[in-house]
Amino acid sequence: MAAVTFERVSKVYPDGTPAVSAMDLDIADGEFMVLVGPSGCGKTTALRMVAGLEEISDGAIRIGDRVVNDVPPRDRDIAMVFQSYALYPHLSVYDNIAFGLRLRKVAKEEIDRRVREAARILDLEPWLKRKPRNLSGGQRQRVAMGRAIVREPRAFLMDEPLSNLDAKLRVQMRAEIARLQNDLGTTTIYVTHDQVEAMTMGDRVAVMRRGRLQQVAAPQELYDRPVNVFVGGFIGSPAMNLVEATLERDGDGLAVRLSERGRLPLPDELVAARPALGAFAGRAVVVGIRPEALEDAEIVRAEGGGPAGHGRLDAVVRLREALGSEVLIHAAIPARAARTDEVEELAADRGLQSLDASAEEATIVGRLSPRSQAAEGERVELAVDVRSLHFFDPATGRGIYDAPPTEGDGS
Repeated sequence: MAAVTFERVSKVYPDGTPAVSAMDLDIADGEFMVLVGPSGCGKTTALRMVAGLEEISDGAIRIGDRVVNDVPPRDRDIAMVFQSYALYPHLSVYDNIAFGLRLRKVAKEEIDRRVREAARILDLEPWLKRKPRNLSGGQRQRVAMGRAIVREPRAFLMDEPLSNLDAKLRVQMRAEIARLQNDLGTTTIYVTHDQVEAMTMGDRVAVMRRGRLQQVAAPQELYDRPVNVFVGGFIGSPAMNLVEATLERDGDGLAVRLSERGRLPLPDELVAARPALGAFAGRAVVVGIRPEALEDAEIVRAEGGGPAGHGRLDAVVRLREALGSEVLIHAAIPARAARTDEVEELAADRGLQSLDASAEEATIVGRLSPRSQAAEGERVELAVDVRSLHFFDPATGRGIYDAPPTEGDGS
């Protein structure tokens, strides 16, 4: 096992296109680090530079104490798991797992010991004589994992290994990979576009955008305290709702005005926790409202919810999705959707059309109690947990907290 370190690492392609820019990242020995971000953000390129499959334009990568910039891939003592499995169709499961060890001329008895131990760990013992074509997608991915495990490498590199599996198998396999990494304690760098995978698997998560690290933190910290509007909008499912607003004085406190018909007084504890908000009084901000911070106001009243923790917004339900344990609604509120480069990029990544700058209504998503009777086409009063609101500077995109972000955060 070994730590992996990026020291101001950059990758620029021959046509001048930058893929990764001045990346600094320390991955501890035994840590499970997830690189996440939209397609084209540089996460796979960063992984391939560690593997030696992409040349480094500038900077240095260390595996343990050794700089590996000029070390051939086969000598880096790492093992890769690809999304395509890359199994040999004519070989059995046993022979696929053993293949790399045979190339390295490991003793036959040692190969057998390692293969059978990996098969036991991955529940592949009944399938060792089968060919890949007779296996399910999940079983094939286990074989690819087994081939990596028997190498006993200093680090695992995984490039979107679950993207070819169906939703049910992805949930099962990500739990298995997380358990396996925890049992083995091998340093792991895992690349994914799926932020749910990132949040559920990583010890820490590195969010990338346009070749640059935006924030590196534990999953809960990313969710609770995103350094900028891009991280806030990318982390969370369904995604954070981002709308334009103005902060204004409200007696001795502050309130956020979304429109003439939408105003949310802010509780003192929120303002105290984010003292930098005071400097934005009278100024425009981007407000982030997570879907789970919204509830049907009738439900809140029925449960005795008081006004201290909730504001109110009038909305018109455009779409209702009943999921059994919860109801997702898409509702129009009297506010403008935030329209920054980051928000546009997030919308494009989700396959949405460019936002209409002239629209006087914003469509937001709310995660409501299954007891909500909110119906499509009807007006509903939404309770907003204002203690959970997020605020961003529209000029810089940075989160508004207690102090400016340290140099390099969100750049």
